[in-house]
Amino acid sequence: MKGGFSDITIKNKKAHHDYEFLEKYIAGIRLTGTEIKSIREGKAALTDSYCVFRDGELFIKGMHIAEYWWGNLNNHDPLRERKLLLTKRELRKIARKVEKSGLTVIVTKVFLNERGLAKAEIAIARGRKEYDKREVLKRRDSDIELARLRKK
Repeated sequence: MKGGFSDITIKNKKAHHDYEFLEKYIAGIRLTGTEIKSIREGKAALTDSYCVFRDGELFIKGMHIAEYWWGNLNNHDPLRERKLLLTKRELRKIARKVEKSGLTVIVTKVFLNERGLAKAEIAIARGRKEYDKREVLKRRDSDIELARLRKK
C-alpha cells in the first residue's frame, strides 16, 4: 500500500545495539488525537524509551511524540507516559519474567497497522556488556564482508 498508514515505522536503533532481545510482543498504545496525527507524520522518537509496570499495567516512558503542528491548546505533552494495551495474561507473564530475572522491557518499534491503529513492538531484553557489543559489531561486519565476497 503506497503512501498509506502501513508505511510508517519508527524504530529504536540504539536498542538493537544495547540489548539482546529474548521475547517480543505487539501491543496497542492509548493515544490522544494529536499524538496519532504526529505519528502519522512520522514525528516520534524511541531513543531513550523503556516500559514500566504500575498497578499491574504497562506504560511507555521516554517516548517523544512531537506536538502536532495544527494542534492548538488541546495539544499533548511530548514526553507523557502512554499506556500499552495488552491482555492480562500477557501482562502477568511479562511481569513475572522481569521481576524474576532482572530483565527489562523496551520498545523496539512503533508502527501503524493496516487499519491505521498505532502499535508498539516491545521486547523483554537483557542489557549487553561493552565487550558483547564489540563482539556483535565484529560478527556483523564479518557477515557483511562474507556476503559481499559471495556476490562477486
